[in-house]
Amino acid sequence: MSDEPTQTAGVARVRSSVAVPGSSVRRRRVDQERRLELLTALEELLLREGFTALTVDDMARRLHCSKATLYSVAGSKEQLVIALTKHFFRKATAEIEQAVAAVEDPRRRIPTYLAGVGTAMSRCSPVFYADMVGYAPTAAVYAANSDAAARRVRELIDSGVRAGTLRAVDGTFAGQLVALAIEGIQSGALLSPTGLSAGQAYTEMADLLLHGLTATPGASSD
Repeated sequence: MSDEPTQTAGVARVRSSVAVPGSSVRRRRVDQERRLELLTALEELLLREGFTALTVDDMARRLHCSKATLYSVAGSKEQLVIALTKHFFRKATAEIEQAVAAVEDPRRRIPTYLAGVGTAMSRCSPVFYADMVGYAPTAAVYAANSDAAARRVRELIDSGVRAGTLRAVDGTFAGQLVALAIEGIQSGALLSPTGLSAGQAYTEMADLLLHGLTATPGASSD
């Protein structure tokens, strides 16, 4: 009897055991719409409850999906958390810039920008904020976005000075002052003594930049 069928079966078995590139369950592709839906749902969950105490099993159960579906977005819990953090800041930046672009008065763009940052950061629960700054990769994402925010404020100040709507101040000094304030918010140095949340602190900073300590903008001291 010929052994050809046996050889054919053996080849079939070998072929079936070879992983086809891109076919891994953990790495299977999802379309961009589904990926965005997952990131949005995951964002809401993590911003509310943090991520240190959550396992991938917890995330899958809470989002009513499989672990394989989550792993199709990122290959590990750590990568999921980093992807979510980047997604959060990327979306917030786009929304803030859209709001700033709609403001014609250069003087109003600075408080609009910082108020937008405050609104975005107010979505972060204290537990998420603590997890984010306590985990090196997400802390680095936050630090990079804080640096970008300080640069953007300096650009807005310089633009306002050139337009004549802001008094001539040293834009670099003002930008560095904002950078220090952002660092103080990030480190908690400006939060613990005041009891403010990160979002509230950004809103207060915006008000101080625009109005200083004047009780009523434009009012006389008496």
